[in-house]
Amino acid sequence: MSAYVISESEVLDEEAAVRYRAIAAQAIEQYGGRYVVRGAVPEAVEGEWPARRRLIIVEFPSLEQARTWYESPEYAEARKIADTAMDRSLTFVEGLPG
Repeated sequence: MSAYVISESEVLDEEAAVRYRAIAAQAIEQYGGRYVVRGAVPEAVEGEWPARRRLIIVEFPSLEQARTWYESPEYAEARKIADTAMDRSLTFVEGLPG
């Protein structure tokens, strides 16, 4: 069953964020993930979405695979960069059975 990594982020350091994106994208691909949404500004039809916040959604084949990617040595460097490059929340959610 597919799983999704959903990130809501605000870039604090653009130069560091560029490095983060390159490393993260390579690790995501290596672990079987694919971007579904990348850096979008959602259109809030109910409630509000902060203008500086971006939405990223990555699909993995399974929740286990998403966790493996997140804990991988390939993604570890990106996580270190993210600590100072952006303010973000990161959520894992399992999709519906197909």
